[in-house]
Amino acid sequence: MPNAGFKSTRSKISQKISNQSKSELNPDDILMTSGAAGALNVILHSIINEGEEVIIFKPFFPEYKFYVDNHGGKSLFCDFKEDFTPSIDNLKSLISSKTKALILNSPNNPTGVSYPEKILIDICQVVSEAEAKFNSDIFIISDEPYRYLEYEDSNQPFIFDLHKNGIIASSFSKDLSIAGERIGFVALGEKIKDKELIIDALNFSNRTLGFVNAPALGQRLVENSINALADINKYKTKRDYFYSELINFGYEIVRPTGGFYLFPKSPINDIEFTNLLKKEKILVVPGTGFGAPGYFRISYSVDDSVIENSLDGFKKVIKSFKT
Repeated sequence: MPNAGFKSTRSKISQKISNQSKSELNPDDILMTSGAAGALNVILHSIINEGEEVIIFKPFFPEYKFYVDNHGGKSLFCDFKEDFTPSIDNLKSLISSKTKALILNSPNNPTGVSYPEKILIDICQVVSEAEAKFNSDIFIISDEPYRYLEYEDSNQPFIFDLHKNGIIASSFSKDLSIAGERIGFVALGEKIKDKELIIDALNFSNRTLGFVNAPALGQRLVENSINALADINKYKTKRDYFYSELINFGYEIVRPTGGFYLFPKSPINDIEFTNLLKKEKILVVPGTGFGAPGYFRISYSVDDSVIENSLDGFKKVIKSFKT
């Protein structure tokens, strides 16, 4: 098997993306990886030189920072607005001649918010202007394990349709509800600069980082279920019910549009608040770890009975701050 993965698997993925995007991909534009985490590490190892900067949009998946550290880069963090979309003004202040890449994640973990197309266009415009100003190439890496878990039919564009140096990192673990099965991919757009060189670098990085190949059985699995998707209506029903109940209790939450997370405001220090919930046998994650102190993350990818049994505890804890 080539380090890029089975050609038949890569062909199915390139065909699917070509049908859904404005780009024409071929199997050589796809590299099979050990999950989205493997994809991100392979990408960063291939493009980053020591000391170059990577801008990460807050709130963010905590491991992004460590992935950048792994390959000698420096992480900078872009602030968010009240609706959890990126602050374009803050992005403009962070981008510089040292910027090598941006990492965005939509639908987002931990917020469940999808970035509107206009926001993505604005981000790409800022990056394009910086490339012209600094005579550089800046990659926008779109981490997309939740792309197909969207509830509002937003039809989010593919990043390489908006920015020539766009790269997708993705995984099938959420699409197929097989979290923990390490099967993902990298996808390059047809207009990316030095495409053949980048493809060679990705293949070399996949091998030398120790991944070697994506799991063979996983590749055959996704090849034969390329259009399969977990029952998104079940997630939507959980979201609607859980969101409505928590709002009625007095929690402040930006309504998620995808994924399977809620990211409420904490009425006190988020770590202290999550400890109070823990006493009610409720496990949530403080927002501090996601670069967003003052919030906490709830996953509703659980049985309905778990959600129902947690409600009294959520109500009890928030009630003490509303009287």
